[in-house]
Amino acid sequence: MKNTVNLLIVVIIVASGFTGCQKLNLNPQSWLKSASMRSQSPDEDETTSEIEKFETKVETPFIGEYTQITGKNLIALQGVGLVTGLNGTGGNPPPSVHREALLREMRRRNVKNPNQILRSPSTALVIVKAYLPPLIRKGETFDVEVYLPGNSEATSLEGGWLMESYLAEQAMIQGRGLLKGHILAKAQGPILIPPMSEEDRKKGTSGLLRRGRILAGGISVAEDRDLALYLRNDFKSIRNAQRIANRIGTRFHHFDKYGIEEPLAEAKTDKKVVLKLKPRYKHNDSRYLQVVRYIAFRETDVAQRVRMQKLTEEIMIPEKAERASIELEAIGKKSIPILKSALKSPLLEVRFHAAVALAYLDDGSGIKDLADAAREEPAFRVYALAAMSALDEPEAHLHLRELMSMTSAETRYGAFRALWTLDKNDPFIRGENMNDQFLLHVLQTELETVTTHDPNAKEGGPKNGGPMIHVTHRKHPEVVLFGSEQEFRVPITVRAGKVLITGAPGVEQLTVSKYEVDEPDQRKLVSKNIAVVIRTAVDMGASYPDIAQMILQAHQQGNIEGQVEIDALPEGGRMYYRPVHDDSLLALKSGDLKSSKPKPKKGSRVGNQNMVPNIFTTGAPSTSASRRSKEESEEPEIESASESGDKGKATLIDSRKPKSTDEDDKFVKQNTFQSWFRYFYK
Repeated sequence: MKNTVNLLIVVIIVASGFTGCQKLNLNPQSWLKSASMRSQSPDEDETTSEIEKFETKVETPFIGEYTQITGKNLIALQGVGLVTGLNGTGGNPPPSVHREALLREMRRRNVKNPNQILRSPSTALVIVKAYLPPLIRKGETFDVEVYLPGNSEATSLEGGWLMESYLAEQAMIQGRGLLKGHILAKAQGPILIPPMSEEDRKKGTSGLLRRGRILAGGISVAEDRDLALYLRNDFKSIRNAQRIANRIGTRFHHFDKYGIEEPLAEAKTDKKVVLKLKPRYKHNDSRYLQVVRYIAFRETDVAQRVRMQKLTEEIMIPEKAERASIELEAIGKKSIPILKSALKSPLLEVRFHAAVALAYLDDGSGIKDLADAAREEPAFRVYALAAMSALDEPEAHLHLRELMSMTSAETRYGAFRALWTLDKNDPFIRGENMNDQFLLHVLQTELETVTTHDPNAKEGGPKNGGPMIHVTHRKHPEVVLFGSEQEFRVPITVRAGKVLITGAPGVEQLTVSKYEVDEPDQRKLVSKNIAVVIRTAVDMGASYPDIAQMILQAHQQGNIEGQVEIDALPEGGRMYYRPVHDDSLLALKSGDLKSSKPKPKKGSRVGNQNMVPNIFTTGAPSTSASRRSKEESEEPEIESASESGDKGKATLIDSRKPKSTDEDDKFVKQNTFQSWFRYFYK
C-alpha cells in the first residue's frame, strides 16, 4: 500500500511538471515554432542561436532592399575656349560675359595682344560643354562638345583646334547671376564636325558647321569618382552600415601591393557606404551594381543551401533565368556548378544568362554560348560581348575574331571593341598611332574563314561579311578597316583638310598633295590602298576629323566599294521574343484548332538603355528616341509578357545591310550622312 501511494505521488508531480511547462511555453516544439515566427527586423543582433543556424527559410533580405545607389550621375561642365586654325571662317566675338571670361584667362596666361588675336578671322570664341562620366578616374579622358554663341560672327569650326580650356560646374543663382564651381577638367584638341555635301549646304543645314565634338578631348583633373550606397532612413545606423560593408567586402575584395586583402566597401557614416569597383566589372559597372544589390544582407548557411536549390530550378525557367543568374553570381564561386549545369539547356536564353554569370565569376565554360548569343540574338549581343571582354582566355580571342567576320555591322564592330578591351595588343587588331590623334586598325578579315552560321548572310553576298570601314564619333577616335586590301575607286578627288587626294580613270596610283602659303609643296604618289592613303595624308598633317571627312566624302562619291559605318554599336534594352512551339498540326489532328491566327509571341526586354556596358556607351545623356527595326514594326501581334503597356521603343535586330549593288549605293550615300547627323545629336 505504501508503494502504491509513493507511485501515485510521483505521477502527480510529473503531470504537474508538464502542465507548468505548457504554461511557461517551455515545450521544445514551442521553441522551434516561436523561433520560426519571430520578427526578422534587419536591425536585430547578428548573434544567432543554435536553432537559427538550422533555419531553412528562403525569404532572404537583400542589400538592395535597404539601400539606394548614388554616383551614377553625369556632372555637367562648361567653360569658354579659343579655337584656332580656321580657314577664314572665324570672327571677332561681340562684347559678352564669355568674351570677358576668355580675355581674363588669356591675360592670366600672359598672352600678348589678346584682343588682336580675337579679331583674327582664323580664331573664334566657343562655348565648351561636357559631361563628366561616373566612375571616371583622375587623368582619364571623355568627349567634349564645342559650339559658337548665337551672336558670333564666325560661320564654321571646320578644321579648327581648341586651345586648352578649363571646365567647371556652373549654376545660375537668382540675384547672384552665374556662379562657377571648382575646375574639374581640361579640354583641347581637333574639332570633329559632320561633313556636308553640296546638296546639304543648299538645304540650309550649314548651321551644323557651327558646332562640333572633340573625341577624348577632355581630361579629368578631379578626384576619382566612386559609387556610394545610402541606407534607408528607417534603417540607418552605424551597425547596419558596417554590416552591409562587411557583407559586400566578403563577396568583393582585392589585394593591395603588399598582398593584403582589402574589402571593396567601407562604411563612412551611419547611412553611407562607399563602394569601389571590382576590376573585372570595370567595363560593366551596371552589372556590378545589380550583383551588389542581390547580396544577402542576412542568411544562414542552411538557408543559403535551400535558396541555391531553389535557384537551381529557377535558372532553367526562361522567365526567371535572368534573376536567378544574378542571385547565383552574388553568392559567388560556390554557384559555379549550378550555372554550368544550366549551360546544358536547349534554350539559348537560359544558356546566355548562365554564361554571363560564369564569365564574371572568372569561369570560361560558357564562352561558346556567349558567342552564339552575340551572333544569333541582337537583344543579347551587347551583354554577351561585354562578358566575353571580361574573360582573358584564348578561346575568347578566337570567338571574337570570328565574330568580326560576320555580316552584321554592329556584330563586327562590337566584337572588335570587346577584343580591344580584352587585349589592346592582340596582333589581329593592334592599332597604329596616327600622330597621337587617333588609331588606325587594319584587320585582315578577308583571310578569316567563317565556320559557323551567319544569320544575316545573304545568298550570293560577299564572304566573311565583305569589306567595311568603321569611323567613330564617340569616345575613341579611330578608323577600323575590316579588310586590309581595300582600295579607292578611280576617278577620285577628295580632301583630308588641306591634303588633296586625286586619281584619274584607269591609274594604278593616287596623288597625295598639300599646297600651303609660306610652306614647301608636298606631293607623293601612292597605291590606291586606303590604309596607305590614310598614312600618307596623316604624315602631311591631316587630323582625325580630316580623315573622317575624307572617308565619308569618298563614300558619298562612290569611291569606296564596301560599307562605311559610324558608331555601329550594339544597343541595350531590346526586346527578346521567346520561341513558340508549333503545335498547330497536332491541334488540327485532334480537332482543337479553332483559328488559323498564329499565337502571339511572348517577349521581355533585356536590360535597358541605361544599363549598357561601358565599352558600348556613347558618354552622353540617354535620350528616349531609339531606332526601330523593320521586323519590330511589322509584327503588331507581338506582346510583352513582362511589360504590358510599355511605351518605349527598341531595336529588335540589326537593320544594317551590305551595300554591294549600284541601287543600294544611292541609298547608302544619303543614309550615311543622315546617320552621321543622327549620332551627332544623339
